Amino acid sequence: MRIFVCEYVTGGGFADDSLPSGLLAEGEMMLRALLGDLAAIPGVALRISRDARLPPIVTPGEIVAVGRRPCWEVWGEEITAADAVWPIAPETSGILARLSDMAAAKILLGASPEAVRLCASKTATARRLTAHGIAAVPSFAPGEAFTAAHGVIVKPDDGAGAEGVRFFADPAAAKLARGTPGLIAQAFIPGAPESLSLLCRDGKATLLACNRQITECVAGRFHYRGLVVGGAEEKRPLYAPLAAAIARAIPGLFGYVGVDLIATGAGPVVLEINPRLTTSYAGLGEALGVNPAALVLALTAGGASPPAVSARPVTLALP
Repeated sequence: MRIFVCEYVTGGGFADDSLPSGLLAEGEMMLRALLGDLAAIPGVALRISRDARLPPIVTPGEIVAVGRRPCWEVWGEEITAADAVWPIAPETSGILARLSDMAAAKILLGASPEAVRLCASKTATARRLTAHGIAAVPSFAPGEAFTAAHGVIVKPDDGAGAEGVRFFADPAAAKLARGTPGLIAQAFIPGAPESLSLLCRDGKATLLACNRQITECVAGRFHYRGLVVGGAEEKRPLYAPLAAAIARAIPGLFGYVGVDLIATGAGPVVLEINPRLTTSYAGLGEALGVNPAALVLALTAGGASPPAVSARPVTLALP
């Protein structure tokens, strides 16, 4: 099987701009882990897009440098020649949806384009989850009234990770910040930031790992510092039903899916769903003792989902 791996940040998505250091670090971490896992699977031949400014990456696959030619042109040619495509990209500005659309005629090792578009909007995702009885952080557009006892979070509706996320203790200050198109507001919910690593197909999910996130807020801006894969495994009995409910609510989710949530005294509240690899993937193989990429490929061949097992803690730090 010829697989084209396209990680947006390291693969040329910023070829005409400066590389964002935070996203670059996360992209490299995910990419290296995925390539190592795919290279260990017999019968897999890899093609990997790579920003020409970045140092070479050690891989048995073929590197496709992106620099002079437009990245979308290069990616289109690679997708056409591939049997399968594994896109890793932010939902921002429809990037992941566009890649998924381009790969729709191939074996798409990710969520359906429709599921990607839904999850790209935090507002739409919250509405879908709430309609299925799943607690989710409600999002509000400029002009919509809401109450916030503990402060306000302002963020892009289609943002990825902690990019552009700001905290305001004063709702009046948050109201001014919300004037920018595309920004939404959420009531800040006190609790522990955690995440789930899922394996999804046909409205069903296997909970691979329960993770503890490491974040900090400096001068009103959130920063993602890393996580402990398997760092919240004691909550597996609580989170397994949540994983199953999310997969039923969004049946187009496929393969690896990340879920960000806030652990509160009243239970988990979902922040967002990432229909793609997240940073936690980089520690998942070590935490589980299995090859997670092989689990995803097995799903494409109609194989059964693996039984759930507890993940051992693996710490991943980001600069």
